[in-house]
Amino acid sequence: MSAGKRNLRLQVSWGTLLELHTTQPQPGAPEAEAEAPAVAPDDTGRRPAEPIGPKPEVEPEPEPGPATPDAPTGPEDAPSSAGAREAAGAPEEAPEPAGEPASPGVPVPPGPAPRRRGRTALLLAVAAVIGISGGTAVGYKVQADRPPTPLPALNQPGLAYPAKPLPAADVPDPLSAAEDRRVKTDGDLRKLLVPSPKGARASEAGAGDGWVDTATYAQYFEGPAGMFARLTESDLRRVARVAWSQGEHKDVDVSLVQFRSGEGAIHHAESQLGYLPDPEHAGNDGAPLKGSGNGRYYLFPVEREAGYLPLYRARAVFQRGDVMVDINIFDTKRIGRTEIRSLAERQLERLS
Repeated sequence: MSAGKRNLRLQVSWGTLLELHTTQPQPGAPEAEAEAPAVAPDDTGRRPAEPIGPKPEVEPEPEPGPATPDAPTGPEDAPSSAGAREAAGAPEEAPEPAGEPASPGVPVPPGPAPRRRGRTALLLAVAAVIGISGGTAVGYKVQADRPPTPLPALNQPGLAYPAKPLPAADVPDPLSAAEDRRVKTDGDLRKLLVPSPKGARASEAGAGDGWVDTATYAQYFEGPAGMFARLTESDLRRVARVAWSQGEHKDVDVSLVQFRSGEGAIHHAESQLGYLPDPEHAGNDGAPLKGSGNGRYYLFPVEREAGYLPLYRARAVFQRGDVMVDINIFDTKRIGRTEIRSLAERQLERLS
């Protein structure tokens, strides 16, 4: 190559190697036109095709072309890209936008389709419904195919009464009204109340017709609301009451509290006997009432308060059948044990 010619090699961004041939003007010689840039052929003599697809991020090393004596051996021998473009007369390339734009004529592969939301939950819900429905149907079918289980007979073998009635001579006589306690208490309960003594007058605390409703009877106790609830739960039937006054300050009241079963009467009697020995009440164990089974009578300590007369009290509690008996005596004078015990025994006899 003559001294006036110079070869330039340009590496572009998509990996194509361009070789430019420039001619240095000789002094006194006409200016030669710049030769058009040519792509250096490869070893086979064919021009390399432009790569298809996304551009590589790292520029590959240029393939070595055929060695020429005038080829530059280092970066100092190669002019800048801008100088090469100006020397070749090629238009300046526009800056590439950010990202990796697709090459012209090359189709862009579609991205992944957006995933539907809720599809998995819908499939799980459908599977659960199908599983439950199928399990129910299978269970019903299995149970329907089984033979029915026979139920036990309604009658009970070996009852207590004899298979044959007793002869007429061996049949016991029925109880009289005097012997049958239930006959007594099923009648007018007020007739079983002990009568007031001679000379006694009716007390204002007594019931006008001898009957007391549940709410009124509950008012005789501390905490009437709780007592009313307990009496109702124990299936209270009715209450008969009598009260009288004697002398100047003595008051006596007798209550027959009847339940629909003996269990209710026992529970009410035991609940009253349970707290009477406490110091804030009678403060002693009392004395047993003969013939009653669980009855007791108590003498309370005297209550004194300034400006008032002393208050004495005696009480007897027992149960007979489905009736609980509650007897109280109040007086400003001392009450003897004989008085409360005698009154309780007379009431017990009327229920026996």
